[in-house]
Amino acid sequence: MRAYLILEDGHVFEGTSIGSRREAVSEIVFNTSMTGYEEVLTDPSYSGQAVCMTWPLIGNYGICYSDQESLRPYMDGFIVHELSELPSNFRSSDTIQNFLKRYNVPGVAGIDTRALTKILRESGTMNGMITTDGSRIAEDGRPQEEAMKLIRAYRTGCEVEKVTCTDTEFWPATDTRSGGVTSPAYTEAHQNAPAAGKVTGRKYRVALVDFGVKYNIIRSLNQRGCDVTVYPAWTKAEEILKENPDGIMLTNGPGDPADCPNEIREVKKLYDSDVPIYAICMGHQLMALATGAKTRKMKYGHRGGNHPVKDLENGRVYITSQNHGYVVYTESLDPAVAVPAYVNVNDGTNEGLKYIGKKIFTTQFHPEACPGPQDSAYLFDRFISMMGGDQ
Repeated sequence: MRAYLILEDGHVFEGTSIGSRREAVSEIVFNTSMTGYEEVLTDPSYSGQAVCMTWPLIGNYGICYSDQESLRPYMDGFIVHELSELPSNFRSSDTIQNFLKRYNVPGVAGIDTRALTKILRESGTMNGMITTDGSRIAEDGRPQEEAMKLIRAYRTGCEVEKVTCTDTEFWPATDTRSGGVTSPAYTEAHQNAPAAGKVTGRKYRVALVDFGVKYNIIRSLNQRGCDVTVYPAWTKAEEILKENPDGIMLTNGPGDPADCPNEIREVKKLYDSDVPIYAICMGHQLMALATGAKTRKMKYGHRGGNHPVKDLENGRVYITSQNHGYVVYTESLDPAVAVPAYVNVNDGTNEGLKYIGKKIFTTQFHPEACPGPQDSAYLFDRFISMMGGDQ
């Protein structure tokens, strides 16, 4: 079946429908990862967006449930140049086509993803529609005005509320239980994870606030001997602090951080405590907003596993995994509160902050990778050191 991708600026791409045939309007973004498409599909930070993969062949190693980064995909669409119909991988248990249908995610294959990416790079992130309804296209090949009205009217809301857990969850160190969840993604996510980092002599209790967490953040802590209690995004700071955690993790998540005023208020209370905190991506932005800084929307964001980041303290450059469309506005920082700790080598944007007089540091990039390089996994060890560990 034919499928169409209609952009806010009037561009129309025609291809083949993959996955669900439902019509979807969302932001259109691109990801530059060469591998790890299943982790991209199940990254909650893509809620409210359709993702174009710049790598030309997707699906060749199928679907492996233990590679998922959440219970299900939250993205609104998947766009590829060529989709492999016959995966070759001894670990594969499904195809992308079936995976997308199972979770009602629409997609389109067979379009010129290079041309689409160039449009987004030059014009910036824009809204778009994935549809199999040919009547959305006029005889002259242009989109009908009704479709354009729907596309232009689309706005992302507080996407965090769509992806956060609904109840408190406990993930003990080296956890292998299913937690009562029947999804194979949840069960297998806990099993057969490779060891990483040193395990300390004692367990540390980490309170993790879930703004759209990826499983490998939890696994990375579990593998280092940490018991992790996962809290929904709307949890009051008082409820977290009364449990006396050794440290607090603020996770990644989707959307505009400024759309989360309640979460910002609670993060400020966590900042005011003396508990060590490490915040990643959305958590990094929320901490900045909670302490008086500002964020801004980027032209087309950073999404992929190949972004170079410089550590301003030692001058080293790390290749990192990233997924964000907003960034902390460095000029808005109060130097008495926080100073830049990392910078993006490509465009000079902020990639992390060090907070003055606090056991708090934050990064815009993802140390847990999945997908992506593991150059910055040492940051989990730094976090454990702040809690008193021997890393």
